Amino acid sequence: MSPDDYCQQKAVQSGSSFYYSFLFLPPERRRAITALYAFCREVDDTVDECTDVSVARTKLMWWRKEIAAMAEGNPSHPVTQALQPHLKAYGLETKYFLAIIDGMEMDLDQNRYLDFPGLRKYCWHVAGVVGILSAGIFGVTQPATLQYAEKLGLAFQLTNIIRDVGEDARKGRIYLPVNELQQFGVPASDILNARHSENFEKLMRFQTERAQTFYDEAFALLPKADRRAQRPGLMMAAIYRTLLKEIEDDGFHVLNQKISLTPIRKLWLAWKTYVRG
Repeated sequence: MSPDDYCQQKAVQSGSSFYYSFLFLPPERRRAITALYAFCREVDDTVDECTDVSVARTKLMWWRKEIAAMAEGNPSHPVTQALQPHLKAYGLETKYFLAIIDGMEMDLDQNRYLDFPGLRKYCWHVAGVVGILSAGIFGVTQPATLQYAEKLGLAFQLTNIIRDVGEDARKGRIYLPVNELQQFGVPASDILNARHSENFEKLMRFQTERAQTFYDEAFALLPKADRRAQRPGLMMAAIYRTLLKEIEDDGFHVLNQKISLTPIRKLWLAWKTYVRG
């Protein structure tokens, strides 16, 4: 199996919404973004699937060394072998790959965030940076496009947090800020024990409104000159905002279930956004 095939398989198996936006890219850019996505999956799985924190740290340290080897042109892992040819072509700086690893390591150090500024820092590492790298692959001619991509990445991560509240709680993690839980009268024990309440719905509506604001702010930053190139991100936004609406319409019952869109619906939303230009 070639490095590109390995990354493709990783992307397909994940069932992620991101995969549907990749389908409309030219082959070379599609290979690059698929490799980036596979990298994110690899380091994320290192934390999520490893029950021993010390082992997870050791694996993340290995990935740091592997990023350095990739920068020097000597990668050993299929994902970094697939990524390496695209570094120069799309201006992919290794500091951003290391920042993603930093974000994964944050999950080993804490499972609560006192306030939104703290959560936003985490979101920047695991998603804002991914937005910057992705934008480079899609094509950037204006500096504001990177600001758009960074903010869009944050919006995606906030959406993931809303969708995955129950799943994260079963891992002992609550990404909803502590001071906001207190503000809406939702004890952490309610989240951990999957107790749905009217206060929880109000809390989640607040989280959803903030995520929607980030989407709106991101779109306002996207220069017209780069809009066509950045369509994959806009496709993802169409899918994620539809998902948010589904969650809201369902009354934010995310503690005991994971709400998702069907593959055909994701593909339809991606195609509709693509043809809109």
